Amino acid sequence: MNLSSSHRVHRINERRWFSTSNIILGLTITFLFLPLFVVVLYSFNDSKGMAWTQPSLRWYRDLFFSSPALWKAFYNSAVVALTSGLTATILGALAAIGIKWNRFRGKAYIATISYLPMVLPEVIIGISMLIFFSWIRMPLGMFTIYVAHTTFNLPFVFLLVGARLDEFDYSTIEAARDLGASETQTLWKVVVPSIMPGILSGFLMSVTMSLEDFVITFFVSGPGSGTLPLYVYSMIRYGVSPVINALSFVMIVGTMLLAWVFRRFLKTIAANS
Repeated sequence: MNLSSSHRVHRINERRWFSTSNIILGLTITFLFLPLFVVVLYSFNDSKGMAWTQPSLRWYRDLFFSSPALWKAFYNSAVVALTSGLTATILGALAAIGIKWNRFRGKAYIATISYLPMVLPEVIIGISMLIFFSWIRMPLGMFTIYVAHTTFNLPFVFLLVGARLDEFDYSTIEAARDLGASETQTLWKVVVPSIMPGILSGFLMSVTMSLEDFVITFFVSGPGSGTLPLYVYSMIRYGVSPVINALSFVMIVGTMLLAWVFRRFLKTIAANS
C-alpha cells in the first residue's frame, strides 16, 4: 500500500469515526452513563458533601457493617421480587399458552384487556390496589406488596411468552399427539421447553420491575414492610447519603454480573430449543 492509499484509508476511517450516527451514539451513551459515573466516583469520596477531599472506602464500610436497616429493606425487596416474579411467570405463561392454544369466544378481548395494567399509570394501579385491600379488610404488609407486584408483572410475562408462542411451530404438537403423547405430556415436554427463553425473560423482567418499583409499593406497604426503594427515598429526603452511592455501585456491579450470566444461559437454551 503506497502513501496516498494509506492516507485515503485514514481519511475514510476518520470520517466513519465522526459520522452522525457515531456522534449520536456517543452522546446517548454519555447521557446514560455519566450520572452513574458520578455516583460511583463520589462513593469513594471521604467527604459527605459534594466537595472532593480524598479517596476512601469509608462508605462501603458503613454499608456492609453499619446499615442493618438498609439490608433488611434489601431482604424484603429480594423476597418480594423473587416470589412475585415466580408467581407472575407461572400464571402469565400458563395464561399465554391457554389463550394461544385454545379457541373460544371473546379470546381477542381477553388478550387485549390483559395488557391494560401495562399502560395504566402506576399511581392509578397503586390507589386501586389500596382501595381493594381496604375493601376486603386485608392488613397492609409484605403479602399485599407481593400481590400487587404479581398483578402488575403478569401482563409483561404474558406479552413475552405470547411473542415467543407466535414463532412456535404448532406442527410439533400434532407430531407429538400422533406419537401418542397426552395433552399434559405435550405441554411439558414439547411446548414449555420450546418457549423457555420467553419464560425466563418474563421472570427476569418481573424481578427487575419488582425490585425497582416505588409508586405501587408506597401505597400497599405497611409498617415494617418497607422495600429498598422506600428506604432509599426515606434517606434522601434529608440529603443524599454517600452510603446510597456505595450501594448503587454494588448494585450496578451485581446487575452487570447477573445480566452477563443470564445472557449466556439464555443463549445456550435458545440454541438447544
